[in-house]
Amino acid sequence: MIVSIFKILGSLGLFLYGMKVMSEGIQKAAGPRLQNVLNLMTYNRFSGVLTGFSITALIQSSSATTVMVVGFVNAGILTLVQAIGVIMGANIGTTVTGWIVAVFGFKFSITSFALPAIALGIFFFLIKRLKRTSWGEVLLGFGMLFLGLSMLKDSMPDIKNNPTALAFLTNLSGRGFLSYLAFIGAGTVITIIAQSSSAMMAITQTLAFSGWIDFPTAAALILGENIGTTITAFLASLGTNVHARRASRVHTLFNVFGVIWMSFVFKFFLILIDIIVPGGGVLKENLPTRLALFHTLFNVANTLLLIWFVPQLGKLVEIIVHPKKGEKEERYRLKYISSAMQQTPEINLLKAQNEIITMFDIVADMFGRFRRIFSNTGKQYEMEVEEVKKLEEYTDDMQEEISQYLVDCSKENLTDASSNNINVFIRVIDELENIGDSCYTLAVLAERRNAKKIRLEEQALLDVEPYADLVREFLEFLRKRLNKQMSPEDYELASDFEKRINEFRDNLKKGSRKRIKAGAPVKSELLYIDFLKHLEHIGDFSLSISKVLMQIM
Repeated sequence: MIVSIFKILGSLGLFLYGMKVMSEGIQKAAGPRLQNVLNLMTYNRFSGVLTGFSITALIQSSSATTVMVVGFVNAGILTLVQAIGVIMGANIGTTVTGWIVAVFGFKFSITSFALPAIALGIFFFLIKRLKRTSWGEVLLGFGMLFLGLSMLKDSMPDIKNNPTALAFLTNLSGRGFLSYLAFIGAGTVITIIAQSSSAMMAITQTLAFSGWIDFPTAAALILGENIGTTITAFLASLGTNVHARRASRVHTLFNVFGVIWMSFVFKFFLILIDIIVPGGGVLKENLPTRLALFHTLFNVANTLLLIWFVPQLGKLVEIIVHPKKGEKEERYRLKYISSAMQQTPEINLLKAQNEIITMFDIVADMFGRFRRIFSNTGKQYEMEVEEVKKLEEYTDDMQEEISQYLVDCSKENLTDASSNNINVFIRVIDELENIGDSCYTLAVLAERRNAKKIRLEEQALLDVEPYADLVREFLEFLRKRLNKQMSPEDYELASDFEKRINEFRDNLKKGSRKRIKAGAPVKSELLYIDFLKHLEHIGDFSLSISKVLMQIM
């Protein structure tokens, strides 16, 4: 008996680990494209459903999809309404696993393709120069998953040889609606512990195939698994903003509501499955397929029913989840990486890249504030300078936190390209922080000129504007190419920007020297040269970023 238990546990462990390796391998291979798909294909609730289905069916993890959604809502990329559509689609996408297991796990000789998949996966994984390690993980995980499933099937003792267990299960499942609720609760709790509804679905199919549970009991377990899987998004939402917390709660509400209405039509739903796939009571081979069909029809029906009430779901969750005290006033904070790492390293790297874009936008905002202070001669802009100071301190914090986050990412199992890109992004962050320092210095100089009524020559004021415009154009050029590999042609354009900035500075300094010789106040002209120097520094830092971006893989 003890040996059988350990065989079952070992088989489960191999199955779960195989699913984890396969899912993470797919995410590593497709990770850089996932965010673009979410951004481009969530323009309405229906496209959101399709997006959620596609991503989840691809990466074989609804938990990964919903955690990404929570992160993007937290960052402001997706609205709550857009997130609801993606979550609905993720629920349908996760049913694909049940079909894969039903078709390949119970109708074919598993070892005939599981072992070759493992062999091929190890080959790709070990021969790193082929640059196919991610797909090696996919094959390796796929093989281990089905090998574990095969061992699980073989490890299950025959229920007919266990009369005590048979009597207990018969008694437990023969209490009508109470039994239904009990198995929903069991499915919920077990899935919360395992944190994988796909894995629990496969285990449920195996239990039914082995005769340990009947079809209605397995169906009730599946309903509970749909509730239990929402725990992952809930955990990911801890420490995020109110919108992200609402997105995670929508997932729970959506699945709980589906289980509630299914309770009223459960028997009729089982009859429908009997009509579509007959012979379930006689042919045990049909049970995995019937369960996969039940899982799919339930989630499709739930989505078709609730997709028309997405705005109402959003309003309901707004009533349930309130902002924390002072949360509305919070303005500056890390958005994408404010919570603990939940995903594979490649997806965490995407979050860091988005945070870098946010940091760049803050630096650009600081530059714009400097220009407003500089252009309004004679006006006091102490509050504006204080805001720039806050932003400068925030960019200092961002540099430290994002860099640490990237270092943490580098400790994970990364592709060669991702390892290289982490070093690139850390250097980009350093240069952005330098630009932020220069913007703050410029703002302080502009405010000092206004406060002390230091008068610059009219021509000097006129000359600074086109010079600052050129620096702004360089920043805008860089913003469009941030986090991407810079082509040699674009780097030539960046070099040209920096060259023109230097030439512009030299000409303006010559003009300043002429004004000093003509009797202009030395104090004013020295301040003017300080402006030119720090504007030129921004050009230098921008060119450094451009050069580093050429190294992105």
